[in-house]
Amino acid sequence: MADAPQIPDEAEVRARWGGFQWTPENAEQAKKVIARYPEGRQQSAVMPLLDLAQRQVGAETQTQGWLPVPVIEYVADQLDMPYMRAYEVATFYTMYNLAPVGRYHVQVCGTTPCMLRGSDDVLAACRNKGLVKGHTTPDGLFTLTEVECLGACTNAPMVQINDDNFEDLTYDSMTAILEDLASGKQPRVGPQIDRQTSCPEGGPTTLKEMVSENHDYRGQW
Repeated sequence: MADAPQIPDEAEVRARWGGFQWTPENAEQAKKVIARYPEGRQQSAVMPLLDLAQRQVGAETQTQGWLPVPVIEYVADQLDMPYMRAYEVATFYTMYNLAPVGRYHVQVCGTTPCMLRGSDDVLAACRNKGLVKGHTTPDGLFTLTEVECLGACTNAPMVQINDDNFEDLTYDSMTAILEDLASGKQPRVGPQIDRQTSCPEGGPTTLKEMVSENHDYRGQW
């Protein structure tokens, strides 16, 4: 289960983010997003606009981004919807951060398939690099969160770090990913073993001729 966010003092948050406005580029993007929906249905744009706002906060703070209350209010005002409706969306989905996070938000899936395949080892690798669930490292680099299913069960165990998935993890590969990020390197995204996306490990096991050409199997049926 996701850990409860450590929400900062409201007065400090309002002092810092009370004047939030879109950047010119994001203002144009917000208009494009709202225009996707029929007249009278603009409130349906709340999810992409909250995501856009979180990314803008992230760009300003050089982190993965979060949603201060004044920023949620700003989005709600633009969509002419009650603040609480927007807040309900922000609190329902773990894609939205309600408290500041680090430059890299490490979200470890702890649901059954990942647990059975070694998510405890992934969490151990995080702990041994100084990451603590629900907290940000003192250098502001990593925030660790345990979350529910992230939809990559075939490649369990896995983590999502910002916008990227890292899959088929072990203690050693998770350690290497954290070390690469800490040193400014971009680790390999996706499976950390010899497989393409969620294909069988080691390559195709059936219809192997289709790898290089559109093979006609009808004579073999």
